[in-house]
Amino acid sequence: MLLAGKKAAIFGVANNKSIAYGIARAFRDNGAEIALSWPNETLRKRVDPLAAELKAAFTFPCDVTRDEDLAACAETVRAAWGRTDILVHAVAFANKDDLQNRYIDTSRQGFTLALDISAYSLVALCRAFEPLFSAEASVITLTYYGGQKVITNYNIMGIAKAALEASVRYLAHDLGPSGVRVNAISAGPIRTLAASGISGFHKILNHIERFTPLHRNVTIDEVGRAALFLASPLASGVTGDILFVDAGYQTSGIQIE
Repeated sequence: MLLAGKKAAIFGVANNKSIAYGIARAFRDNGAEIALSWPNETLRKRVDPLAAELKAAFTFPCDVTRDEDLAACAETVRAAWGRTDILVHAVAFANKDDLQNRYIDTSRQGFTLALDISAYSLVALCRAFEPLFSAEASVITLTYYGGQKVITNYNIMGIAKAALEASVRYLAHDLGPSGVRVNAISAGPIRTLAASGISGFHKILNHIERFTPLHRNVTIDEVGRAALFLASPLASGVTGDILFVDAGYQTSGIQIE
């Protein structure tokens, strides 16, 4: 049991196909006690049954765009556990209109919204939970290759993921002196609720199957096992890093058939 006795607060479980669900399941199966957040009452109706299935200790409300919610959820976790050993940030959002056509047409409001929810929320969560982090705590967020290279229709989310990846490095620097590690997993495309908003997503999945070294897409269970590694003592010397779980796609250049 790699995570026996560990307490993990997980943000971003939407349904049983979400990457955060795969991570939560891997943590539970390896001895961690987990708690799941929900942003509003509508999504609570989805999260609570998943929490029961995963035998989560509790669920709690948290709208990551509201500082008062972040403070309240940190207090809820403190009251229940006294500390946090693992924090998983699997939160991202952009207007659907900004995930098609040209990036140059992104609205100011759409830009601000995507960066706030998808990148700044990690900073805000780390600040709220900093007093609760145990001496060897692990923070894990989710990114995507579109933050490093242009991916058709990823648009503003690519900019948000680039900001998120830079935040991982700066947060690792800030929290490192207290022993807290901060890393990101760059997962290959997976058919999730969030991915459904990207125009032409099925074409991306097909492309990956053809041109990755493994000639397939990855699963939420594979990402969950990678998160398990980063959360465990096996990764005690790893921080400020981006771990790719994408069937090797980031290694590929021009492919000729």
